[in-house]
Amino acid sequence: MVELLYHQACALDKQKKELLVDKSSFLLVREMGLEPTRHNHTHLKRACLPFQHSRKCLNIITISAAFVNNYFLYLELLDLRLNYSDFDDTMNKITDWRGHTMIRSGLAHTPDNRYCFCTKPGHFLIRLQTARDDMECVKLHYQDKYIPVRFFDSRRSIEMKRVARDHVHDYFEAEIQIDVVCLRYYFELIHRSGERLYYSNCRFLQQAPDDIDRMYDLPQNLREVERFRVPQWAENKVVYQIFPSRFAASQPVSDKQWYQAPIKSTADLKGDLKGITAHLDHIQSLGADIVYMTPIFRSNSSHKYDTIDYYTIDPSFGTTQDLIDLVDKAHGMGMKVMLDAVFNHTSPEFFAFQDLENNWENSQYRNWYYCNGKPKRPKTFGVKPNYKCFSYFGGMPKLNLENPETAQYVIDVALHWLRTTHIDGWRLDVGDEVSHNFWRKFRDAVKREFPDALIVGEVWHYAADFLQGDTWDTVMNYPFLNAAMDFAANETISASEFLNELDFLRGNLHTACQPLLWNLIGSHDTSRALYRCGEDKQKLRLLAAIQMLLPGMPFIYYGDEVGLTGGGDPDCRRGMLWALERQDKTLFAYYQKLIKIRKLHTCLTDGDPHEQWAEDTSGTVIIDRGEMVIVFHGRNGTAHLPQYEGLLDLISEEPFNGLISGHKALVLQK
Repeated sequence: MVELLYHQACALDKQKKELLVDKSSFLLVREMGLEPTRHNHTHLKRACLPFQHSRKCLNIITISAAFVNNYFLYLELLDLRLNYSDFDDTMNKITDWRGHTMIRSGLAHTPDNRYCFCTKPGHFLIRLQTARDDMECVKLHYQDKYIPVRFFDSRRSIEMKRVARDHVHDYFEAEIQIDVVCLRYYFELIHRSGERLYYSNCRFLQQAPDDIDRMYDLPQNLREVERFRVPQWAENKVVYQIFPSRFAASQPVSDKQWYQAPIKSTADLKGDLKGITAHLDHIQSLGADIVYMTPIFRSNSSHKYDTIDYYTIDPSFGTTQDLIDLVDKAHGMGMKVMLDAVFNHTSPEFFAFQDLENNWENSQYRNWYYCNGKPKRPKTFGVKPNYKCFSYFGGMPKLNLENPETAQYVIDVALHWLRTTHIDGWRLDVGDEVSHNFWRKFRDAVKREFPDALIVGEVWHYAADFLQGDTWDTVMNYPFLNAAMDFAANETISASEFLNELDFLRGNLHTACQPLLWNLIGSHDTSRALYRCGEDKQKLRLLAAIQMLLPGMPFIYYGDEVGLTGGGDPDCRRGMLWALERQDKTLFAYYQKLIKIRKLHTCLTDGDPHEQWAEDTSGTVIIDRGEMVIVFHGRNGTAHLPQYEGLLDLISEEPFNGLISGHKALVLQK
């Protein structure tokens, strides 16, 4: 009947020469008992728009399905003719309809390394995405592909656990142990209204499938061969980032020179590798596990992100032996060392680019870059060069890593420093602007010889495509930075929105990389965390607690732990605070305590929370991890948590009195 009505509406619209509402919207509107119409469009923005109009008919109000279904529907726009007076009634009808119908468009599952993967030999994790708050229960059904049920009934089922919930989706997971050639599986979906459907091979079914060819496929050996292997030594370790030219100098430098503020990019503070080596005890006493240094190879800039010679330590930093000494001492103190790999681009002074400029017609390096004719360096910034480069800056021409010779050169560089200095991994600058094809080659070469080398990509956005086990081990987690800053420093998102941001990553990223995510609150590319907190150290303390008390790898930018501030690049790269009178020793002790708590109580970082929730009115996030309860209070004023009164707060080392002040964190021991 609905199909007939749809075709009648088509004919009517054609006669009126009006645009036709799409079929999916039409069927949905009819299902709700509402009249589809098509006139002038007025966009409804949330529930407030009708109140901006006088009491007259609102022609067509286009309601986004995301709004109608609390951000969980992914359907076409609904076109409804509404009158101001019956707006509430109509919205109630929509809400009632949503509660009694499974939101099919919210479901997602593909049998790939994001939704179905091997965690260890014989163990597999299967994930399903659904619309938020839509399912009462989800079950995974599975069986052997090749053994008929009449000979041996291998059919099994398991209830899936909801492990994450973001703004619009819930994420369910189940881990199973199998020993088969190939597995077939499907999902049983029980909606909160009692409706039951089956989801199999990307199709919805009214009955459970009995044809294995209509089920999802899991070839066990293939998935085990492609298993995402990461260096387990790195899981949940603490990273300490150093900008070498500004961290420590082995030669005398006046305070006037060292403590310039604000600082310019051309400032020469004479920081070097020997200076870093001499101050490794500071990093160790803080509790950090990994020292990561920005580029140290020969370059004419202070930042060294425009490499002239990948095989030479910049003379201002020292020698190869100085690097070996630094690595050896760090290893002796139980710390790892990582270097920065700038393989996306070079300096124009790099030998291959020099040859292009000098011998364009006959140069053997014409395929090493992306040049539209002989390279012509712009004389002023803002002029687009005739060759590809980083950020249109002519001083950083982009390498063509699809050229086999260029790719091999870069891979050889990475292997050289791993072999000769025994560094423990690479951070890949501008990694997301280099092809997956090259990073697969890079990973294969590095992991073949150094399986425990850590490979970290720089990317400022969600990067699941680089975290499937075939390119990088992990990334700099800028989505974490944004969420933490917006909750604790900027106060622009609620406590529940903060949890939603974290759960989006938990629900979408491969579980192997999650303990390795570099959870930063600042870096050499951002303004300082303290600066972004408006110099409010209480907010900085909360940010540090968010870093240290959640899974992943807390990432400390040098100086944050003693109160170093600074605006955007280059002012975020000031000289480290070494004079004792300049250091905030109380803040340093706070960082130390957080790291100590983190390391002593592994329940804070291992596995998923027992339960977590947000109280938006008070601005609190509460995470129950069994033995411990973590509380983050991201607003001014005092929040009352009487249910935890009397529990020992490991940070203050005092019993909790039930009141938490503004921008504060608690670790409550049950």
